[in-house]
Amino acid sequence: MTIDWRSKGFWLPEAARTSEQFAADPPSIFAGGFTWPLLTVRRVAVEANIATMAAYCRRHGFDFAPHAKTAMAPGLVEAQLRAGAWGMTVATPNQALVMRRLGVPRVLIANQVLDHTALRWLAAQSAAGWEVYFQVDSVAGVRAAAAAGGARVLVELGHPGGRTGVRTLDQLEEVARAAVAASGVDLAGLTGYEGQLADQPGVDAYLDLLVEGFERLSRAGLLPDQPLVSAGGSAWFDRVTDRLAGLGSRARLLLRSGASVTHDDGFYRERTPFTRVPDEGPLAAALEIWAQVLSTPEPGLALAGMGKRDAPFDEGLPVPLEVRRTDGSPVSAEGLRVTRLNDHHTYLEVADGFVVEPGDLIRFGISHPCTAFDKWRDIPVVDEERRVVDVLHTYF
Repeated sequence: MTIDWRSKGFWLPEAARTSEQFAADPPSIFAGGFTWPLLTVRRVAVEANIATMAAYCRRHGFDFAPHAKTAMAPGLVEAQLRAGAWGMTVATPNQALVMRRLGVPRVLIANQVLDHTALRWLAAQSAAGWEVYFQVDSVAGVRAAAAAGGARVLVELGHPGGRTGVRTLDQLEEVARAAVAASGVDLAGLTGYEGQLADQPGVDAYLDLLVEGFERLSRAGLLPDQPLVSAGGSAWFDRVTDRLAGLGSRARLLLRSGASVTHDDGFYRERTPFTRVPDEGPLAAALEIWAQVLSTPEPGLALAGMGKRDAPFDEGLPVPLEVRRTDGSPVSAEGLRVTRLNDHHTYLEVADGFVVEPGDLIRFGISHPCTAFDKWRDIPVVDEERRVVDVLHTYF
């Protein structure tokens, strides 16, 4: 893949380089070939996170299908498959198409699919031997899949106020029976998503209901041998492995936590299950955005050249971690706090006595990786000396 003037953060007004060229002669991000803001991925942290989640799933008897929507980066998909991932999870048929083109052997679309164009393609790919699944929560969804030529489906259990998914076990059985009866439709199992629930008692109660749903469908003879049972966002996967563990001898248990591949310094740092089960972790924040101080127009205020086009802001604002002075010396950024973002500016509250000057670089951690990657076409992978050893390309 070629990186050139189209790639934000890389400064290549005339020349072009490939990922292989960067790897062969790793440049420092501070050596002049890059500009600000710049999102980077720390290689050491990503490799550790992938290994941590692979080991966690093995210990608990779960297969792992990490959610590719987080990064949509072939390099990270390949790394997770090499570490033993069963397949990848996606949110849309377009993302499934990307996975198919990348050669991912198994894909779970953790969503409903009712678009006839997409359903016909999925049916054809399934008939050609590709292992692809999606969710259904209505008889209408089952009928749409059958009309398009068939599908492998998981019936989805939701919860009040949540996203998709039937709300009762009666509805779960109704949709499951429709799937079993529909021509060309294979009911492969059931699925749920606990990530929107606010507390552990609510999560446990929901997961227990998912287990009860499994038992009900099993007693009714609606499930195949070794059905798939899937759940697991990135905030409660410890509860998923705890509450679903009893199904392990009768089902293939599938965890699909996606944000774990890069973690963060905000939303998931506070919510990671490894705060509750520290002996099982940890995860490390792998994403950093470097931005330059552009102005210090009044006491207590600094403006950095980074904004909503560059950094996630939906689940918390960026977190200042370090200031790199114009002479290259690093200092802690404890005297800085982000208060808001415009399209291309970050407002920083500066504590009394803390000095920050135009031209300084600030290293920010991010909050919520799922809305970070989509803002960047090409992302440098750096070592701990911030030398670029690879480049991730994203497909959004």
